[in-house]
Amino acid sequence: MSIPVVTTIELQSLPKLTSGKVRDLYEIDDKTLLFVTTDRISAYDVIMANGVPQKGAILTQLTAHWFKVLGERIPGLKTHFISLTPPPSVSDEDKSLIRGRSMQVRKLKVFPIEAIVRGYITGSAWNEYQKTGTVHGIPQPAGLQQCSPFPKPLYTPSTKAELGDHDENISPEKAAEIVGDKYAARIEELALK
Repeated sequence: MSIPVVTTIELQSLPKLTSGKVRDLYEIDDKTLLFVTTDRISAYDVIMANGVPQKGAILTQLTAHWFKVLGERIPGLKTHFISLTPPPSVSDEDKSLIRGRSMQVRKLKVFPIEAIVRGYITGSAWNEYQKTGTVHGIPQPAGLQQCSPFPKPLYTPSTKAELGDHDENISPEKAAEIVGDKYAARIEELALK
């Protein structure tokens, strides 16, 4: 018996706010969202027609696990994660669609940057380094080879593009312009931690 691939989910008991590459967001109330993770896959920001069986359930469980680990390792860290249990307002029929692949989260302000920490010089960082000797605008030692480790882990933010657009590598200074100095410093501190 084959396992079904879930690439679309339409809940009847909650209003859908948006669909991303993998997750669909539903509104529970004015303070709470329901993230539902599908089995969709994407490459270079293009959503494919096929999916991977149980990908959504696995991603949801991994995400919950890492929120727990981060909460234990970084005292005082607050995240948006609330619970893996569907809210009571979801019908039994809808619960059967989202079982194991949904999580309740707090509505929080979204910072439109992605916090990336690099240990090695590869990909777009390598390409920039070859041209300018920098990575995300940060000067690097001369003589690094592709896949060399950085002297210390490097915070290299990017923009978090809208669906269909591509993220863009930016400097930590540009990230501070986008989210403000206070938040940028905290994001960098937590990412490196």
